Amino acid sequence: MAQRLATEYVKACLQLTAQEMAKFVRFMGDQNVRMKVRVLENGNHELALVDEAASEEIRLTFERHEELFVCVLSCRLVHQKLTNAMRKAVSTFRGDAIVNRIYPNYTMVYHYKKGAVQKIEEHAAGETRTVFELKDTLGQLERVFHNRQIEFEIERIQSAINELLDLRNQSKNPAEISDIDARLKQHTQKLFILEAP
Repeated sequence: MAQRLATEYVKACLQLTAQEMAKFVRFMGDQNVRMKVRVLENGNHELALVDEAASEEIRLTFERHEELFVCVLSCRLVHQKLTNAMRKAVSTFRGDAIVNRIYPNYTMVYHYKKGAVQKIEEHAAGETRTVFELKDTLGQLERVFHNRQIEFEIERIQSAINELLDLRNQSKNPAEISDIDARLKQHTQKLFILEAP
C-alpha cells in the first residue's frame, strides 16, 4: 500500500456547545498528544496540540458564537499522531470537512458532513474518479412515500368530486345545488394545489 505523504484539511468546521467543548478537551487529552488550552478574555478557546516526537503542532481556535464554540481551520499534517487525532475529532464531534490524503501519485479527497464520510474522490493524473458516495436511501424512500401520499389524496378528492357531480345531476333543489357547487369549488382548489408541479 502506498505511503501517505500528508493529510491536508482544506476546510474543517467544528461547532460545539459548552458541554461538548469540555468533552472535546478531554477527548484530545486522551489522544497521546501534548495539549495547551488557553481561554481568552472574550470567551474564545485556543488549543495547541503538539506531537513532540515528530515536532508537529496545530492550533485550534474556537470562537464563541452565542451558545456555540466554532472552529474553522485549514492545516497540513504529516505525522500519524495528530492526523489520527484530527480524524477522530471530526468524526466524534460531527464536524464538516474536506480532507486531502496525499500520496506520491494521487490524492484521495474525503468529504465529511456531520462527522460521516459523504463522498470519496480519487484525483490522479489530472482526472477525478468517485470512489464512494453515500446514497440518501432513507430520504429517497421518504420522498417516494410522500409522493404516494399525495397521489392517494388526489384519488380521494377525485372520487369525492365524482360523487358530488352525481348528486348535483340528480338534485332539483337550488339550495342543495348551491351547497354542492361550493363543496365542488373547495375540492377543485385542493386538487389544483396537489397537482401543481
